[in-house]
Amino acid sequence: MSDSPKLNRRTLMLGASVTAAAYVAACAKTQEATAQNSVDLSDVSILITGCSSGFGRLGAEHYARLGAKVFATMRNLPRPEAAELDALAKSDKLDITVLEIDITKDDQVTAGVEAALKAAGGKLDVLINNAGMSIAGPIEAQDMVATQLIFDTNVYGAQRMAKAVLPSMRANKSGYIFNVTSQLGRVIIPGFGQYSPTKFALEAMSEQMAYEVAPHGIDVTIIQPGGYPTRIWYNQNAPSAALKSRLSEDVINAYPAFTAGMGKREAGGGESDPMDIPNAIADAIAKPQGTRPLRIALHPKARPQEIVNKASVQAQLTVLGNSPLGPIVKGVLD
Repeated sequence: MSDSPKLNRRTLMLGASVTAAAYVAACAKTQEATAQNSVDLSDVSILITGCSSGFGRLGAEHYARLGAKVFATMRNLPRPEAAELDALAKSDKLDITVLEIDITKDDQVTAGVEAALKAAGGKLDVLINNAGMSIAGPIEAQDMVATQLIFDTNVYGAQRMAKAVLPSMRANKSGYIFNVTSQLGRVIIPGFGQYSPTKFALEAMSEQMAYEVAPHGIDVTIIQPGGYPTRIWYNQNAPSAALKSRLSEDVINAYPAFTAGMGKREAGGGESDPMDIPNAIADAIAKPQGTRPLRIALHPKARPQEIVNKASVQAQLTVLGNSPLGPIVKGVLD
């Protein structure tokens, strides 16, 4: 492949953040990163969920600067983040359309995807399932209100979006779906509530879907970020505090190390650069269909999920490599 890959629809058919300063600095790096990036996303249509902040917000601007037609979605419009993105698109002449999609609501998913498809001429090339949430606390503390909310967002939301875009992707015999999971979708840190269980589920759902849609010319890539300074750490405070208010003193006192800080987190993710995620996604889009990786582990230092990823490949090939499904499984995993 050349050093300056050109991706278009024909190619596809063929084959505050935790700390306000950290987030602002990441946004400022978008244009600089684009200047250094030879990827050309002209004529590529991309729909992204969760674009009010973090990887979604950075990605929406980044892909548009690379030439993509971007549909940046977020919930609860109108809101300042949407107005800011609209203003940026107008001032910098970027092809960004802000749409309202709450991924926990069937009607908004259907309406938002239909609007994007109409604006894109009936063809969405890429879906990036980025929206997600976290609620702190031990598993015993996770009542069904909290459990249903986080699964509805982190797992069922991605399923709603995939079901909405896959019919048109199958009809066009091309497409690409990214599901953003986490390092914690492969390894466990106590006290993160149902976050790891949801990301483990999304990992499994994504891999199964990758095997099933490959014959339709559709690729799936799982993005596994480690710790990055985005708003997910701060945004968990409201649902975590609400959950803690519903807990009995017995449960709170039984797990003091994991309940004391519920609703009080101010920072997290270290000093890593959140632009790692949009850069990796853009590079993957530019690869020919059928050659894109199933998983991309991202962090400048710690990537323990790679150990699990390697073992998972070996296990899948052992179980299915010589079966009738072997060619599809090998094609996705190689």
